[in-house]
Amino acid sequence: MHVVRAAVLPAVGAPLEIAEIDLPEPGPGQVRVRLAAAGVCHSDLSLSDGTMRVPVPAVLGHEGAGTVVSVGEDVTQVAPGDEVVLNWAPSCGRCHACSLGEVWLCANALAGAANVYARRADGTDLHPGLNVAAFAEETVVPAACVLPLPAGVPLTDAALLGCAVLTGYGAVHHSAKVREGETVAVFGVGGVGLATLQAARIAGASKIIAVDVSPAKESLARAAGATDYVVASENTAREIRGLTGKQGVDVAVECVGRAVTIRTAWDSTRRGGRTTVVGIGGKDQQVTFNALEIFHWGRTLAGCVYGNSDPARDVPVLAGHVRAGRLDLGALVTERIGLEGIPAAFDNMIAGKGGRALVVF
Repeated sequence: MHVVRAAVLPAVGAPLEIAEIDLPEPGPGQVRVRLAAAGVCHSDLSLSDGTMRVPVPAVLGHEGAGTVVSVGEDVTQVAPGDEVVLNWAPSCGRCHACSLGEVWLCANALAGAANVYARRADGTDLHPGLNVAAFAEETVVPAACVLPLPAGVPLTDAALLGCAVLTGYGAVHHSAKVREGETVAVFGVGGVGLATLQAARIAGASKIIAVDVSPAKESLARAAGATDYVVASENTAREIRGLTGKQGVDVAVECVGRAVTIRTAWDSTRRGGRTTVVGIGGKDQQVTFNALEIFHWGRTLAGCVYGNSDPARDVPVLAGHVRAGRLDLGALVTERIGLEGIPAAFDNMIAGKGGRALVVF
């Protein structure tokens, strides 16, 4: 056993507790990783408040990068000293979705969250949140949950590749399939929204409109590639049509997960355009459409899970964009914190403040 500090969720709705936990040595097929950094994602907040369910008590955190400390038997793809990105949704390769090549929809991707992976000092069993338990100084994960970090990507910033960047980039390139010259609106300028804006710029979008409730985020959005900025209001869809020759954008990407935002994104999309929903909302967020408008507008409304990404395929592609200077990972980060700062980062997300908070170890 090895003692490390971690942010523990003792129960749904309870405050996080910074505690020492006992990590076992890696068993067969497992890898021990010393975390360099972990991003604080809205999904972690959704897990803590019960919007999404995982077994508790748990160590949350699913967006991380670090260095391999040791490996168990039968692990050959990484070795001690290797720098890796954590993959919180490893595909099983056996289910129906995997057989179709849709690994982001793997039916067994989160099966590991039910396992006991560590214990508190008093012997209480702990679960690994979304498989990887990145809100800790070290973690032990299945080998399928680590991806070798390509050369030329700073290890600390590489944590963002594990969720925000894969999601935002994938929403643009895999789900919405933005083409050069198209117009794009991005709703929500948090970590995923900022990554989506950069991805739209990389795709060659001619006009990129960022939408957020906070006027303070305009400079962040423009630095990420936004050509226009709209402060969210009841007139948002009208403003976006005004910026696009009264047509609406070719593509709208919703990164918030609220019914009113999804509906506004739909209303902001041109006839025949595409609306992609990345944000994770609760069951109480009901979105309504009438049958005539669905026919008349001819729009496509699509959900997007993890950017419809295959991390093993896409992380090397993203690394290439980083090395070429097209993708700036550090620009997504507005706050660097310790484990103790995670609750305040949750509060900032609820209040709509800032981009990505990064826990740096």
